[in-house]
Amino acid sequence: MRHISVLGSTGSIGTQTLEVARANGDIRIEALAARGNIALLEEQIREFHPRTVCVYDEAKAAELKVKVADTGTKVYAGQEGLIEVATEAKAKTLVTGIVGMIGIEPTVAAIREGKNIALANKETLVCAGHIIMPLAAREGVKILPVDSEHSAIFQCLRGNKKNRIRKILLTASGGPFRGYTRKQLEKVTLQDALRHPTWNMGHKVTIDSSTMVNKGLELIEARWLFDVEVDEIEVLVQPQSILHSAVEFMDGAVMAELGTPDMKLPIQYALYYPKRKKLAGSKRLDLAALGKLDFSAPDFKAFPGLKLAYHAGRLGGSLPTVFNAANEVAVRAFLDEKISYLQIASCIEDAMEQHEKVGLLGSPAVSDILALQKSTEAWLKARYHLA
Repeated sequence: MRHISVLGSTGSIGTQTLEVARANGDIRIEALAARGNIALLEEQIREFHPRTVCVYDEAKAAELKVKVADTGTKVYAGQEGLIEVATEAKAKTLVTGIVGMIGIEPTVAAIREGKNIALANKETLVCAGHIIMPLAAREGVKILPVDSEHSAIFQCLRGNKKNRIRKILLTASGGPFRGYTRKQLEKVTLQDALRHPTWNMGHKVTIDSSTMVNKGLELIEARWLFDVEVDEIEVLVQPQSILHSAVEFMDGAVMAELGTPDMKLPIQYALYYPKRKKLAGSKRLDLAALGKLDFSAPDFKAFPGLKLAYHAGRLGGSLPTVFNAANEVAVRAFLDEKISYLQIASCIEDAMEQHEKVGLLGSPAVSDILALQKSTEAWLKARYHLA
């Protein structure tokens, strides 16, 4: 029996993690956390009987506590509640499916308690990779990537030494605007950006995918996961989302992982690592029926967010935190229809330029990272007149 906790249980990663648990029958759900979807969270509580849950929104946590008073499940709220879920004593693995920088502190707490991390929260390594990876090594904790691209790289590297890598090929679908020019992107609406051609994700990640900022976050995340420099990672557009990523070795051999675009595969791989199990209900890849795979280089001019990610990754220090924090503010403003689509990248660039003027922190502590998130948000709100 595997014992797990899930941060972000009502989101895309969280619900699919529970599908894997439901299908296999040998995973015990010890704790769950969600931002505010208490209707779905109540259903999950009654099905999986977790010991502990957290609702980040305090008012909704109080409401849920009344609704599930008959279950014996303890209900917590806020950041302290996330940490309660992350450190639940019976759980051996924490699935971090929550979106945003609020995932950093619970992940640190879980590692200190000796939990393995099934990682789907990009911000944890983007902003705090210099903290997370050494801490995991000291505690003997596994960081098991859940994103399909990083899981693919992780699988390709099994049995191969890091110093034999020439480069990592990090694939991207290209999103809904693959092939668009900057002129065409000027007319993009919110509804246009929310229509991803391949993956079903939450609004924030879907917008990030359309701007290719999501690939930028994955680029910096891969730098920490696999201990390489950002310039040893090449982004490759693969619109069918069949080749999930690849590794080129020093001798010229390229090893890739292919599969249907189904997030349950990397989730299950992380939960059962190093074993493989049959994935219930999965569609098998039929290469003959597929016929071909397409590849192209990304358009850095049309999607400057990716270029900014390379810059942040090269300089390191506190700049990746500003990159991420600015993007969170900008995407929220775009979802609220307060800025245009192209202004998302402008917000990120402005915040990064401002931060470079005032100086970079070489190895920011968690407190520095969280303070920088707040100051970046305040600066951008004033700069773009965002309420």
